[in-house]
Amino acid sequence: MGNGNRNADGGTRTFPEHVDVAIVGSGPCGAAYARILSEQRPDLHVVTFEAGPLLADPPGGHVKNIADPDERARAQQRSQGPAPAPPDGRLARPGTFLLPDGHTAQGEDGLPNAAMSSNVGGMGAHWTAACPRPGGAERIDFVAGLDQLLDEAERLLDVDAHAFDDAPFAAEVRKRLAGALDGKRPQERGVQPMPLAVRRDPDGRLTWSGADVVFGEATRNNPRHTLAPEVLATRVLVEQGHAVGVLIHDLRDGATHEVRARRVVIAADALRTPQLLWASGIRPAALGRYLNDQPQVVFAVRLRDVAAGPGERTEGIARHSGVSWVPYTDEEPFHGQVMQLDASPVPLAEDDEPAPGTVVGLGWFCAKDVRAEDRVEFDDERDDAYGLPAMQIRYRLTARDHAAIEAARGAVRRAAEALGEPLDNEPRALALGASLHYQGTVRAGRENDGTSVCDADSQVWDVRGLYVAGNGVIPTATACNPTLTSVALAIAGARHIAGNLPAEGR
Repeated sequence: MGNGNRNADGGTRTFPEHVDVAIVGSGPCGAAYARILSEQRPDLHVVTFEAGPLLADPPGGHVKNIADPDERARAQQRSQGPAPAPPDGRLARPGTFLLPDGHTAQGEDGLPNAAMSSNVGGMGAHWTAACPRPGGAERIDFVAGLDQLLDEAERLLDVDAHAFDDAPFAAEVRKRLAGALDGKRPQERGVQPMPLAVRRDPDGRLTWSGADVVFGEATRNNPRHTLAPEVLATRVLVEQGHAVGVLIHDLRDGATHEVRARRVVIAADALRTPQLLWASGIRPAALGRYLNDQPQVVFAVRLRDVAAGPGERTEGIARHSGVSWVPYTDEEPFHGQVMQLDASPVPLAEDDEPAPGTVVGLGWFCAKDVRAEDRVEFDDERDDAYGLPAMQIRYRLTARDHAAIEAARGAVRRAAEALGEPLDNEPRALALGASLHYQGTVRAGRENDGTSVCDADSQVWDVRGLYVAGNGVIPTATACNPTLTSVALAIAGARHIAGNLPAEGR
């Protein structure tokens, strides 16, 4: 990927003094900026900085594509930040690290399972790859051409809704779910296969999309794009209301460098993007506010009245056999992800091994009651493990949120009753933060009225040339997986840069 591949491992590194575009963060949204700029403006010099290490070749690949389990585990461990916190009873997923403290303020619900990843590809190296489209109130009505942007996001992510169509019992699962749940739903929001960022080869092998797929050959073959891993951006440089570069810290040798840029894109995540803006003295009223997670209800069942068909069980790990989608609607403001598994997520008798696809995990995600009071704050007197202002989450569930969670429990029960026999006593709500779908902290807005951080093109109000990217830009209360939407917004921002940045010297 330009000089980035040649400088990716070992040796003394040099950094450009000046580029056209500096991107901070190499997850799917940072990769989308690099891809669109490589396709539409190959004349521009672009650098992507990533605080975490390079895990795979091509850079940004999904860890599920690493065949060797020991190598995969090492890649996950290397993604867990500079000082991983002990779980302390919290949900710690491989490839992520929990916010060590500050996740819950006294007397509040907090986000005890708030987690991040630090690696080339970001959370895109570890995600479930679900790419449903938003519907109803999830959609952002002031973003022009949203459906075309979502189409383009599907191209960059290599989305396929039919990779698991022939999975054992997949059609039967969707038939039973539709009978129980579709009812008054619009046809386009009925039960259907889950769109997934995955490619299935003729031999049946699956390749899951990470940021490597979003970068694509256009970026990897672009000699004017550089990927620099293990480089921490510590400050956005601003002069006379315009972003003019970034201050970076080389985590390999400890050196600090100033890189001037005509445009700067901060594409970290919904916690670290506002953190970097805060550390840079860029503090609009809405920064860090409107934080929202998706409360999650889970259950598991075993299909009834099905005969075991052909198929091999995967030993030692519950893998997807088929994935179905129950879309969000305004009348039922939650989103269902129904995964058939090759093994049970709960212990079964040794002589009672399920056939592939007969154990079904149900996960319902609820749209949050979005409020300015829900926020991440930053402490100028205390640093985190990266030396940036430490975080404090302020977060509460409202009465409306509790009602939505109970309604989701009811929907999960109806789905479970239609499918088979429960493997748990009751659906349970996971601790907040478990969804990893944090949004809203650098939200886009229609106008600069203090309730948003950036405009519809993701350019920060009052700081020209500075763009933000990631799930934090999404301003609506969503229940669906947010990556497709956030990549669509990144595409809009990248197009804005491509169309408005004059060639050097003009």
